Parts: sequence; C-alpha cells; structure tokens
Amino acid sequence: MKSNLFKPVLTAALLAALAYSFWYSAPWLKLCYGLALFLFGMQCIEEGLRNAAGGTLERLMAKSTSTPAKGLLFGIGATFILQSSTLVSLLTIAFLSTGLITLAGGIAVILGTNLGATSGIWLLAMAGQSISLSPVAVPMLVFGILAGFLNSKGKTIGRVLVGIALIFLGIDAIKDGFQALGGQVDFSSVQAGGVAEIAIFSTIGLFLTIVLQSSHATLILTLAALAAGQISVAQGFAIAIGSNVGSSISTAFVGMLGSDRSGQRLALAHLLFNVVTAVLSLLLWLPLTKLVTFTAGLTGMGGLLQLALFHTLFNGLGLAVFWKLQNRLAQQLIKWLPDKETGGHLLPDGHQPVRALYLNHNMLRSGDTAIRSVFKEIGHLNAVSLEAICHVLFIPADKLYEAQTDADEELPPPKPPLNLDAQALYESQIKPLYSEVLDFASKIDMEGEEQQQQLSTAYTAAFQMVEIVKESKHLQKNMQLHLQKPDSPVFRDYMRLRRHLFKTLVLFRRISALTAYSEAWFEQAAVLAKHIDTLESFRARTLVKLRKKEIGGWETSSLMNDINYARRIGLGVQEIINIMGSEAAPKEQKEAAFV
Repeated sequence: MKSNLFKPVLTAALLAALAYSFWYSAPWLKLCYGLALFLFGMQCIEEGLRNAAGGTLERLMAKSTSTPAKGLLFGIGATFILQSSTLVSLLTIAFLSTGLITLAGGIAVILGTNLGATSGIWLLAMAGQSISLSPVAVPMLVFGILAGFLNSKGKTIGRVLVGIALIFLGIDAIKDGFQALGGQVDFSSVQAGGVAEIAIFSTIGLFLTIVLQSSHATLILTLAALAAGQISVAQGFAIAIGSNVGSSISTAFVGMLGSDRSGQRLALAHLLFNVVTAVLSLLLWLPLTKLVTFTAGLTGMGGLLQLALFHTLFNGLGLAVFWKLQNRLAQQLIKWLPDKETGGHLLPDGHQPVRALYLNHNMLRSGDTAIRSVFKEIGHLNAVSLEAICHVLFIPADKLYEAQTDADEELPPPKPPLNLDAQALYESQIKPLYSEVLDFASKIDMEGEEQQQQLSTAYTAAFQMVEIVKESKHLQKNMQLHLQKPDSPVFRDYMRLRRHLFKTLVLFRRISALTAYSEAWFEQAAVLAKHIDTLESFRARTLVKLRKKEIGGWETSSLMNDINYARRIGLGVQEIINIMGSEAAPKEQKEAAFV
C-alpha cells in the first residue's frame, strides 16, 4: 500500500515545489514557460512531418542504406528535416528490428544523425542573436491554427506551422528569462579550475538532456545563457559535449529496453559513438577550442556561433574515427549481444504466459515498422501455437525442431500419464499473446488504405491461428482416451490421425521458412494440399470398419468428428500460409507467380 502511494505523493510534492518556485521567481517562470513552448513546438513539428511523410521515410530508409555513404546522407538529411536526432535514431532502431535495414546500415544512419543534429544548433545560434522572433511567430501561429480546421493535409501543415511558431516564441521567452535572472545566476564566475570546470559543465549538459529528453532544448538553454553572459564560451562547449552523451543515453535506454537483439545492438552502437566522441573531445580539448577561437578571430564569430562550430567539429571528429570501423563494430556488437538461444522451445515450463517478442512502444513511431512487427509477432504466435498443438497431440515439441524431421515416420505411442492440458495452454499462453497482438495493433496510427489492408490481413492471420488451436483442443479428450489403450479398436486409427496432424504441422513450418511464391514454396504448398485431401481415405476406412462391426457407432462418431477437426486445422493452416505469403512476397513476385 505504501509503495502505491509513494509515486503520487512524490509527484504532488514536485509539482508543489515547482509551483512555489514560479511564485517565488518570475524570471524562472518565464524561463520554464519558454522551455515548455520550445519542447511542445518540437513535438508538433515531429508529429506534423511524420504525418506528412506517411510511408515515405520508411521507403527512403530501405533504399538509402545500401552503402555506408547513402546511410550517412540519409541520417544527415532526416535529422535536418525532423530536427531530432533521438527520433531518427529510434526510428532506425525500429527499422532494424523489423529487418528493413542491416546493422551496418543502421550504424551509418546513426553516424549521420549526429552530424545532422549540428544543423539545428547552427539555426538556433543564428536565431539566438539579438533578433526577436515573436513578430514572425504570432501570425505563423494564427495561420497554423486556422489550417488545422481544414482537411488532413491542411492539419498536417498547420501542425508544423504551430510547432515552428511555438519554438520561436519559446526562444524569445528563454532569452528574456535568462536576461531577467540577471545577477541571480552567473555561472561564468565559477572558478573551479580547468579540468574540474569542464567536468562540472559536461555533467550539467548530460543530466539536462536526460531530464529534458532533447539535446536541442539543452543547447537552446545554453545559447540563451551564453547570450545573457551567464556562462562562458568554454562552459558552453562543455555543456554541448555532455548533451551529446545525454541524447544517446536516452536513445540507448529506450532501445535496450524496447527492442530485440538487433535494436539493442544499434542502441549500444549509438551510445558507444557518443561516449567515445565525448572522451576524444575532452582529450583534444585544447586543440579544438584553439581552432574555434582562431576561426572566430578570422570570421568575427560571436559566442553563439562559436558553440555551433565547436559542436560540429567534435561530431565530425567522431565520424572520422568511426567511419572505417563500421563493419568491425557491427561484428563486435553481434559478439557482445548474441542472439538469444531458445533451444527450439518457445513455451515456458508451467503455465506462465508467453510474452510478445517483437511488440514494443518504439515500433509505434512509424506505421510501416509497427505493421511489420505485428507480422513478425504473428510468426511467433504461429510457432507457439504449433508447440501447443503438439502438447494436445501428446507429442514432444522438440520433434518439431529436429533437423531431419521426417513427416511420414511413425510416431511412438505417448507415454502415460496423459494430461488434459489443452484448455489450460490456450488460456495461459495462446490467448494472452493473441491479446497483446490485438492491443498493439489497435494503437497503430494508420497512414493510408494500404496499411489498413495490411493490418486487416494481420488480424485475419492471427485469428485463424487461434481458431486452429481451438479446433485442436477438441481432439485431446479422445486422444487421451484411446492412445492409452493399445487394445482399443480405434487405437491405430488415432495413431494415424495423430501422425497426420503432426505432418500438417511439420509442413506448415517448412513452408513458412521458404521464400513466398518461390518454386519450392509452391511445391510444398501442393504437398500440403494433397496431404489434407488424404483425410477422405480416413473417413472411408472408418466407415468400412463400422460396416465390418470392427468398431461401434460411438467410436465411429468420435473418429468422424475428430477427422473433421483435423481437416479444419489443415484448411486453416493453408489459409495462414496464403495470407502470410501474400504479405511477405514482393509485388512483382506476386504478379509473376500468377501469370
């Protein structure tokens, strides 16, 4: 009970302290007001540009990472447009997790995002001179709000205009806030000594960025403080280094917790790049600062533009160091974070629920990556369901994963005791995983009819697999009854039916692993269709045994019902294969396959 109260009490205490600080200091309120406008403006721009781009960003990334140079240019361009290296980094992690790009391609994009982020600092530095942006921002805000009442395209444009206007207003408010603080805060007088001073202000930049979740917000505060004379140029340089590391920590935290192994590797690569770049910048502090000072002397740069130049220089230094190491870094990351070994087993011991492997909040940043992750998770649901059906048939799930599985080989009779666990498996493992898929899919922001159709296809495939598991549940009671009695007149019939169903599962796994609409895919799909048709001979054999009085009407009824369930399972498997194959195959391949 105490732990439940702690969080709301702490939140209330922090809000109360913040409210008191606003009452106590009007300049502080002005500063926080400007920062809030700036951050909200950034969110508006990101949201508007993502909606405007639709699936363009995903398609561009898929095409723009074939070479390191293309990946680098994409990272620079995307970050320049979206003005958020964190957003582009998280999108890249999401694309990597769904297989849209390779790890090496993702690293090239990450290198580009860091260099692209410097463009925003140049813009902020130039805007942060003595020019007031409010006269431009106010009409832009009005037009942006009016555009929001138009069609969807108008709303998108309006969102971007509102975002830019809020950023302009925020910058002016932050500058006014720092000027009003005046002599109350003056970091430029800190006399901690060379190395200690750099360490202190680098740490300030680090923690500010982690708290604000935006290196741009940290740097606009730094620029405003620098313009107000409250920090020195060298202190601003140190804050810039810390903010770079802080942005990668935020990305790494989301990426490591909310991604699969490939996404975690890229998040770690981003963190390594920024940490190593920061360390190199600190080691080469004197040459870098001297270069900036020398350039400023030649060009007449003020302190704000010197900060932008320093930010560009040390990010360029990191790029120069890592550029030739991309492939080696990718190989090393795979060694450090190898793929998790499942041992061929997906169902956990006991009845704890199976957790989704590919669904996380980060994937929802893009419609395409979200839908791709849904299809990957349906593949996981399919694999888990096959293991559950094996349990229903009293077949060890390991048999599915044997390298040389012969679908026609005789299966030994199951060893008693045979437990009726089909319903428990469905309730504790299949249903929760299916629910996770539905919950995640309901949160996807659709970007067009094509994505809506893809999502509808995904729903159909997931529903069909769950229905197959339900059909298999009806089989277990009769399987348990007759497979424990070798002298039962229908023992051999149930052994054959069990083997038939297992072959259906094996063929399903085999076809799912093939390239959709390839020659081998069509060949195995034909084998599956022929295999399902053999159930008619099961029916005929059962009726012959009834006429010969080898079995009674009760056993016949049970067998006929279970043969019908087996047929439904086979047809359901066929439908899933066609659905997943249609989604996975490229458009050109689909058209060629049916010519």
